[in-house]
Amino acid sequence: QVQLVESGGGLVQAGGSLRLSCAASGGAVSRYTIGWFRRAPGKERAFVAAVGWSSFGTNYADSVKGRFTISRDNAKNTVYLQMNSLKPEDTAVYYCAARLFLGRPSDNDNEYNYWGQGTQVTVSS
Repeated sequence: QVQLVESGGGLVQAGGSLRLSCAASGGAVSRYTIGWFRRAPGKERAFVAAVGWSSFGTNYADSVKGRFTISRDNAKNTVYLQMNSLKPEDTAVYYCAARLFLGRPSDNDNEYNYWGQGTQVTVSS
């Protein structure tokens, strides 16, 4: 089964940028739908973005459209989340998750089978 490790989190001022990485081992990331989710303090885990297998494209939460970009580098077996124009409300623990599925990348966290440990993103105002 695939193992996922997130990195790249940190403290940034509002308007700044961060790039999160989700490195996979034990499986080729190209075969998985990969999603990013986040959990803010006192809130439920929420969908951020996902990238599908092959040509099934990407999916974004409305709150991050135009600011965040998900991409994958199959040669490095890594998926990235480029986050620009960060806002204090983006503060959360960010998790990447994977599922073996051919189709549009889902925004439902219950459909993902494998999870990383999370990385903290803090945006100061």
